[in-house]
Amino acid sequence: MSEEEGREQAGGASGELILVIEDEPGIRDFLERGLSDLGFRVQSASDGRTGAIKALREGVELVVLDLMLPDRSGFDVLDEIHAAKPRLPVILLTALGETEDRVRGLDAGAIDYVVKPFSVAELAARIRAQLRAISVAQPTRLRVGAVELDLLSRKAWMAGEPVHLSATEFQLLAYFMQNAGRVLSRPQILRAVWGYTHDPGTNAVEVYIGYLRRKLRRGGHELPLVTIRSVGYRLDDA
Repeated sequence: MSEEEGREQAGGASGELILVIEDEPGIRDFLERGLSDLGFRVQSASDGRTGAIKALREGVELVVLDLMLPDRSGFDVLDEIHAAKPRLPVILLTALGETEDRVRGLDAGAIDYVVKPFSVAELAARIRAQLRAISVAQPTRLRVGAVELDLLSRKAWMAGEPVHLSATEFQLLAYFMQNAGRVLSRPQILRAVWGYTHDPGTNAVEVYIGYLRRKLRRGGHELPLVTIRSVGYRLDDA
C-alpha cells in the first residue's frame, strides 16, 4: 500500500465518499481528519495527475479540489472531471484574493468554492448541501414552457435555440425548473445553489437571475420567472 493510499479514511461505512485533492500536507491531513470525524469517507491525492485518476473512479460522490497543484493544475483536473463525469460535484479551495480563479473555476463546472483559511464545519455544510441537492431522484431532461435543459450534457435551449450558460447559471436554472410552480425564498436558493447557510450581504441571487432573464429572452419568448415581493421567486409552469 502506498503512503497516499494509506491516507484513505473510512469515516463510517454509510458515509458519502469525498475525494480531497490538495498538495499541502497540513491542509490535506486537516481535511481528512475533520471530514472523517463528521461521518464522511475520505480519500486524498497530493497532485493533479493522481487526483484526476481517483476522481474518475466509481463511488466518488464529491471532489474538494485545490487549484494550485503539482503535475497538473486544478483547472486541468476540473476540465477532465467535467468532461468525463459532468454531474460529479466539485468544490474549489482557493486563496484569498483569487477572484478571477474562482470565477474561472465556477464557469468551468465547479459548483462552489471555499476561501482559505476556512473551517471544516463550513466546508462540511457546503458538501452536505450539494449532496442533498443531487440526492433527489430527477429526470435528466427538464422542460418548462419554451426552456429546456439536459442535466447530463449541461446544455440549455430557449424555443429550440441553444443558450450558453455558465455553471452557476445552469445550476440556478435547473433548481428553478426542478421546483417549477413553487415559491422559493432567497435563503433556499442560496443554500441549494451556492451552499450558503446564511449570508445576508450577498446579492448573488439577484445578479444571476438577471443574467438568466437576459440570456433566456429569445424570439418573443422569455423565462416565466415571477418575483414574489418580500418572499422570493416562482418559475411558472404553464
